[in-house]
Amino acid sequence: MNKEESVQFAQKYLEDLLSFFGANLTVRSTCNDDVIELSVPSNELNSLLIGRNAETLRGLQYIVSTVLRNKGSLITRVNIDIADYKKQRADRLAEQAREWIAEVRRSGDSKIVSLNAADRRIVHQVASEYSDIRTFSEGEGYDRKLTIAQAGS
Repeated sequence: MNKEESVQFAQKYLEDLLSFFGANLTVRSTCNDDVIELSVPSNELNSLLIGRNAETLRGLQYIVSTVLRNKGSLITRVNIDIADYKKQRADRLAEQAREWIAEVRRSGDSKIVSLNAADRRIVHQVASEYSDIRTFSEGEGYDRKLTIAQAGS
């Protein structure tokens, strides 16, 4: 499948998956930097579709991505957002990251936090706005931690 076919397939596949939950919704789709972005509008099933700690949402992404890979798609990375949950979460996390950075600047001590890969990426992006702060990740798998430190330390 070429890029356009992959995006259309992913959109249709997610719409079909959502129909199993009883949600007949139209999914918006785009493709940015070889990532298929699928946006599901807000509906009465938001909490079910997002799930606890966004586990259902990540599961939906995994399913769509796996099907694309099995179909031989050129693009297999998928990002699904339901009712702007991820955008709102990213905004809250960016604000938290700014507070952590202020704390590191004030105290001089490094801050170590446990975050998933997507959340670590957000903190890295926020920290890149500060010339006196550096971030790095250490560890493997679920034990991977992000460290926020002053650039000179």
